[in-house]
Amino acid sequence: MSSLGDRIARAKAGIDAPTDSRDVDAAESVVNTAGTASRPGKRAAVSSEVDPSVSRRLAHAATQHADRLEELKGSIHAELLRQLGPQLYDLNVDQADLEQRVKTVLREVLGSQDRPLSASDRQQVTLEITDDILGYGPIEPLLRDDEVSEVMVNGHDQVWVERKGRLQWVDVKFTDEAHLRRTIEKIVSRIGRRVDESSPMVDARLPDGSRVNAVIPPLAIDGSSLTIRKFAADPLTAADLVRFGSMSQRTSDFLDACVRGRLNIVVSGSTGAGKTTTLNVLSSFIPSDERIVTIEDAAELQLHQEHVVRLESRPANLEGKGEVDIRDLVKNSLRMRPDRIIVGEVRDASALDMLQAMNTGHDGSICTVHSNGPRDTLARIETMVLMAGMDLPVRAIREQVASAVDLIVHQARFKDGSRHITHVTEVERMEGDVITLQDIFVYDHSAGFDENGRSLGRLRATGLRPKFLEKMAYANVSVDPALFAMDGM
Repeated sequence: MSSLGDRIARAKAGIDAPTDSRDVDAAESVVNTAGTASRPGKRAAVSSEVDPSVSRRLAHAATQHADRLEELKGSIHAELLRQLGPQLYDLNVDQADLEQRVKTVLREVLGSQDRPLSASDRQQVTLEITDDILGYGPIEPLLRDDEVSEVMVNGHDQVWVERKGRLQWVDVKFTDEAHLRRTIEKIVSRIGRRVDESSPMVDARLPDGSRVNAVIPPLAIDGSSLTIRKFAADPLTAADLVRFGSMSQRTSDFLDACVRGRLNIVVSGSTGAGKTTTLNVLSSFIPSDERIVTIEDAAELQLHQEHVVRLESRPANLEGKGEVDIRDLVKNSLRMRPDRIIVGEVRDASALDMLQAMNTGHDGSICTVHSNGPRDTLARIETMVLMAGMDLPVRAIREQVASAVDLIVHQARFKDGSRHITHVTEVERMEGDVITLQDIFVYDHSAGFDENGRSLGRLRATGLRPKFLEKMAYANVSVDPALFAMDGM
């Protein structure tokens, strides 16, 4: 038995007449309106205007069909919960085994239906139920789409995605607010976190490392908000960033030498500028014989070295106890004999401990900071150090920053959606009360934009040689002077 849509389509093409008497009138009306005879081989003289009654009947039939599928999905969902129960949310159950059990029960339930489904309807129901039970409901296809880099759910009936740096609305929605809340709770519960009225904001991650943020009422006025920043299963490499134009080959070679030369590096930029991707690329330059400790709010770094210890912060429990923040983890990492400390994001008083680590022999540490530019990066680090509650004079803080940080790699997202490293800046020294900076590579905007709004500029060397080359030489790393030449870019 075919679906209503399939039968009408065949009737319009003159292939077959509708076999269900309930659809004869609607199908014949569509056929006549389209100018195709209801019997093969004959043409019918028709009016160019669609009969309003036909549209109403078709709309009514489509609504009834959709309602039946929703009712069927609800009953199947309830039956799956009844038969499988807690297994669906048991983290110890093998995912492949659980998927097989769900599909088996799904086939049994669909086979026992009084009104058989068409092949297309059966496939649709199976896919939607499987996504809802084993995945994340209606947004599961978006998470499988390699072109989608971010999924933004603004309430249960409005979903946006980012494709190639551009925001797009998609015709996807959750059944209701409760459906969206179940999806959010499924995500956060898998990593031992919670979200409720007493704790209405949460940071989490998917099993593949994709970053998740959720906000629920009463903070989210128009319904729960869910934001998922996807990370590729195969992380981008330095060669990929060069190919995309995010940085030049000479810049890549220079940053490779800086990481091997154990410089302390801060990756700065705005939200969505690609800081974490750049941090991943920089960490790939770390020699494999060094011990690396990573510290994050939600683990998302993808390091391929063998000797890596991953630490993740923990929120407070229901009693308000047990919280372990980034600052605690940075302090603890100093007792773990790290060669490198990598902090996914410094956004609070942990900046003080990070500076202390950089200044106490843990050279080669890397972290990210939100800021508008290299100079603003230093100002923001100062502010975050003051958040530690220490009554330190500003000059003392700046001396710590100038001594600890060697290099700032600033990244920006342009209006065309592309992401580029715009500054590779050396942090030199204190002159009076000011930290002096020196740009090594700067993005040149003078070429303008093409007809599609894409930037034609590129990252160019300023011709200046950094002062920290001597420090790199202590680590037996040399840099080809040709990297800093202004011509030949």
